[in-house]
Amino acid sequence: MIDPCVTLKAAFVALACSYATFSAAQEAESAPVDIPSDAPDVLSEDPQVLLDMLASEADPAEADRLANEVLERWSRSGSPTIDVLMRRAADAMSREDWSRAIAHLTAATDHAPGFAEAWNKRAEAFFMAEETGMALADIEQTLILEPRHFGALAGLGIILEQLGEDRAALNAFRRAQEIYPAEQNVSGAVERLEAVTGGRTL
Repeated sequence: MIDPCVTLKAAFVALACSYATFSAAQEAESAPVDIPSDAPDVLSEDPQVLLDMLASEADPAEADRLANEVLERWSRSGSPTIDVLMRRAADAMSREDWSRAIAHLTAATDHAPGFAEAWNKRAEAFFMAEETGMALADIEQTLILEPRHFGALAGLGIILEQLGEDRAALNAFRRAQEIYPAEQNVSGAVERLEAVTGGRTL
């Protein structure tokens, strides 16, 4: 659950970390995952099938694995050039060099406007740089390209709550919760905002 005493910016970082950043880890060797022998072969599934599975998965550990599989697929640009830009942006974000990250991600969105994850990561960088309007515009574009992007929806909820739009924020968090119901940060945000708004959305 997101602690209401924690700043929204810190909550945004916590959510981003909980969803993991794959672009910075693509060059590192991945540790083997212990998957039961009777587990479904999700490696052969596309993101939409995985998202369907995620929406009905109640076990937190399995839901986390499915979410990470989705994120891994969303991180695949299909272009070595875009992959380099995404890694450079991730490195800049790890140093809190938001302007450099935004520059790399702008190059990525210019060269691959259909790659949703570049827009999503630039939204994060804009938010951290306190460019809220630009962050919202990039979240909108992310959701046009990938309507079930649970990270973008959670980020939208956090920004709307920061702007005092509690009902709209609750709506965004509920949409994220429908896609990824086992995510505790989002569930906590829904509970908190339901108490504030009486459960009413727009």
